[in-house]
Parts: sequence; C-alpha cells; structure tokens
Amino acid sequence: MKKKLLVIFILSICFGLVCYAQDSDSVKSHHYFQFNGQLSGWGNITPDINTKGWIGTRYIPQINYGYHLKDNQLIDFEGSANLYGELGIVSLNNISVDAKIKPYRLWTRFSNTQNEFRIGLQKINFGSALMFRPLMWFDKMDPRDPLQMTDGVWAMLYRHYFSNNANIWLWTLGGNKDTKGWELFKTSGNFQPEIGGRFQIPSPKGESAFSYHYRMADISNLMMPVSQVKEHKFGLDIRTDIIVGLWMESTWTYHNRDIGLLTNQNMITVGTDYTFPVENGIGITAEHMIYSMSKKAFNFDKNSNFTGLALNYPVTLFDNINTMIFYDWENNHVYSFINWQKQFNNISFYLMGYWNPTSYNIPGQSNFSRFAGKGVQLMVVWNH
Repeated sequence: MKKKLLVIFILSICFGLVCYAQDSDSVKSHHYFQFNGQLSGWGNITPDINTKGWIGTRYIPQINYGYHLKDNQLIDFEGSANLYGELGIVSLNNISVDAKIKPYRLWTRFSNTQNEFRIGLQKINFGSALMFRPLMWFDKMDPRDPLQMTDGVWAMLYRHYFSNNANIWLWTLGGNKDTKGWELFKTSGNFQPEIGGRFQIPSPKGESAFSYHYRMADISNLMMPVSQVKEHKFGLDIRTDIIVGLWMESTWTYHNRDIGLLTNQNMITVGTDYTFPVENGIGITAEHMIYSMSKKAFNFDKNSNFTGLALNYPVTLFDNINTMIFYDWENNHVYSFINWQKQFNNISFYLMGYWNPTSYNIPGQSNFSRFAGKGVQLMVVWNH
C-alpha cells in the first residue's frame, strides 16, 4: 500500500510540474517523449546440478518524458517494468515455473547544471571496484551478467556538483522489504527511513570519497532479546590513474548491540587495471578482497580472501570476448566464466560458459545461482 501511494505521489508531482511549466508564460521550454524496450531470451544447460536447464524470457518496456525549462533546468520521468518468465527443468516430468511482473524503475527528477533531485524506484550505486564491491550497498549486480540487471530501491536522492569536480550525495530510503547489497538482515518492518550520504573530492590523478548509511535492521530471526538493532555503514574509496588504474574500496558495518560474529562486518578490496597495446588491446583487471565478520571491530583474525582476474579482448568492432576467474583461498575453490558477444545492430548474442562449485562461498554472490556448477548459457537480446 505504501508503495502504491508513493507511485501516485511521484506521478502527481511529475504531472503537476509539467502542467505548471506549460501554463507559465514566462518560461520558454520544450519537451520530449521516448519509448524503448529490451527483450531477452536465454537457455541454460547445467548437467551437474539438480536443475538440468532453464529456459526464460524477459521484457523491459521503458518510457521517458522530459520537459526543458530555462537556465538549463530539466524535469524528467522514467518508468519501466520487469516482465519475467522462466522454466526450470529437473526432468521431463518435473518442471518448475517462475513468472513475475513488477516495476523496474519508476522515478521523477528535477535537475540543472549543478543539482539533481530524484525520487522513486531507482538504481543507486558508486565505487570503482568491478568484481568484489564493498560499496555494493543498494544493488545486487553480478559482474558476469552482460545486462547488469538489478532491482532498484525506493528512495529520494539529491546530488550537488561543485565547480572543482567535487560532489555530495544525500539520500533517504523507505519501503524496501528485501535485503540490499551486502545486508545480512532485512530492514525493520516499522516504517523507519534509512538515511545516508557520500562526499567525493578530486585528488591527484583521481578521486576519493567517504560514504555513510544508517538504518534499523530486523534481527528477529536470531532469537535475541531485541528484534531490531541500529546499523551503521562507513565506506572509504580511492581511485588514481598512474600508468595503471589503482583503486581501494573499504567498508565497515557496525551494529550497536552484541550479536556475536555478526556485530561487525569488514571488507576491503584493492584493484588495478591496464590495457596492453596488443592487436586490438587486451584489457586486464585484477582485484583482491578481504572479508571478515567479528565480534570486535577491525578484527581480521578470521577472514576470507578472494582474488579475481578479468580479461577483455575486442576481436572486431562487433565481436568481444571476456572472461573472469575468481579464487577462494579458504576453500581452494576456482570460479571460471567466459563470454563471447556478437553484435548485429539492435540484436546481441551472448554465448557463456562457466565452471564453478555447485554452492557459492563468495560473499555477496550467493543469489547468483544461474552460474552454479558447470554449464553453458545462450542469451539473445533485442533492444528497440
């Protein structure tokens, strides 16, 4: 019900602002309208896990409407839906069906040269890491997914851009039932807004940023004397480009009550990338992440280490090959993935192969079951 009221509120704001702009004689403006969509279909063969294959399709229709005002001011709106259906094949006599229709993006925005205010269902992400992202606070993007699909969050976001390329973000979230990013617990059922912000400044040959987020976490499933705790997230990230690209992302998540090893969550990722001038250019990215949960803050006595290597090679203007390899040092597990992409105007073909453990131990990627075990996936995407 709250989401429906928020949708009505967003549409009302958008309609009211547009009507105001049209009725104002002092404002000379013009508008635009655009409709597009993305239709994708895929098939998986996974012989060594219980579900031997998947066949699915997804359609994302999207509309955009914008109204240009004076002084580089813009009011615009975006709405899209996720229409999804998939068959999971265990055997000829055992087929599961999963289908959903839900909003994918639904926001309205006011912006000018230095400011942006956006409200509604939107994607919020930041940071430089590619494979292991400590700052994956509000999305669940799989680095191997060629479409980079992720659900949005219901939020209000304000961004201000300073003349020296520094910028500040302020946000508040509400009504998001599912866990987001690295969250171990759902947000408290009571309608208590989440708040946070990010301040980013330019640094020599790069940029640095500090981020913070606060919410009430629901720990009722832990059978503790209390059902919710205050959760504070702190993030620091730095990127610089000196011959090679270098970055560091780190986060500390703290709960204000003793809940054992879940009281503190620490992550740090360091990475680098470089494009070697061989033929069409071979892009290489390497990252290493240390992940720890502990009763005391910054205690890395018991931690997990993961290393990732990604390579990208554009064979032609229309063909591209990329691969990713992850290594779990604690369990001695190797996760491997390769993808070949072929582009034909508005149609893209993706042929993907993977050889992974049947169960995931990489933090933050436990939801990516489509790449569990050994398998092959063919995906066709049409953008219009």
